[in-house]
Amino acid sequence: MSYVFQFGVVTDNLPRLLSGALLTIELSALAMVGGLSVAICCAFLKLWGPRPVRWIIHGYVEAIRNTPFLVQLFIIFFSLPAIGVRLDANHAALLGMVVNLGAYATEIVRAGIESVPRGQTEAGRALGLSRLQVFRFIILFPAIKAVFPALASQFILLMLGSSIVSAISAQELTAITNTLQSTTFRAFEFYFAATLIYLLMALGFRGAFAAFYWLVFARERRG
Repeated sequence: MSYVFQFGVVTDNLPRLLSGALLTIELSALAMVGGLSVAICCAFLKLWGPRPVRWIIHGYVEAIRNTPFLVQLFIIFFSLPAIGVRLDANHAALLGMVVNLGAYATEIVRAGIESVPRGQTEAGRALGLSRLQVFRFIILFPAIKAVFPALASQFILLMLGSSIVSAISAQELTAITNTLQSTTFRAFEFYFAATLIYLLMALGFRGAFAAFYWLVFARERRG
């Protein structure tokens, strides 16, 4: 093998790689918060909203889950300007990630809600709480607790899938890596470094989710 590895070029450009990784983390974290918020609202309305609203949410979930994320991004970034809605690459990437995660997480949250014993809901209604109050104070916490591992896995998949937003020139880790390897012709070194950074970010998110679960949901067992 005549190829000579030169990881020094990676070290020289490490600040640019880290800036791309930071944007990946920022987009992913914001999308996790936004997507979960969308999912909670949609899950509630899908179970207890008016029938037309339930149909709309069902259509949204099915449309997003059965079409490629890349096509969804292209619609947001390239098609929306045709009707006067213009977003820069980073905001389009964030919106696409929120919309995509919201659809997948809706079904996860819905499953969590349905896992809560019906007796708890009936007890809340018997106390005079409204349906929204029952959902907020009685159902939501145990529902999220029940599906948190699935949500955490979906969040990590979202972070790894954020590499797709490089297709609309969002300057996250993959986009920076593509630029560097095309200008230095050191594809192996840069993609190996990007792989390692993605691995570290995934492990970091996994550790953060484990800590969050221990702090928020495991307190009942500690008590």
